[in-house]
Amino acid sequence: MKQLTKAEEEVMQVLWKLEKGNVAAIIAQLPEPKPAYNTVSTIVRILENKGFVDHEQEGKGYLYFPLLKKSDYSHQSINKLVDGYFQGSFKSMVSFFMKKNDMSLSELESILNEIKTAAPKAVNRKPDKK
Repeated sequence: MKQLTKAEEEVMQVLWKLEKGNVAAIIAQLPEPKPAYNTVSTIVRILENKGFVDHEQEGKGYLYFPLLKKSDYSHQSINKLVDGYFQGSFKSMVSFFMKKNDMSLSELESILNEIKTAAPKAVNRKPDKK
């Protein structure tokens, strides 16, 4: 899967939220200072060329929608982060964030509870076929 630039990812975040929208709707959701219409239009076309977005005709314009789920992109991005900076070790990543962000005991307990809840599901999940 191709990586997104910061600007592309910002537009994708809006499209994932909107589910479908024209360039004007995307711009309306972006923070100030708003980029130019042509800039967002170009980014959306780049996203189409990369296979992240498609469109449908609406009157004289287009409605754009994501082809990729946010969760799929997030999963791929996290794996790339872990592989690139933590030698593939999620334990190292969690340890790093825990130390660098001065996590509270309640935050750590919350994370542990989520892990305990997710663990039975992960054990019962069938392995991915490659």
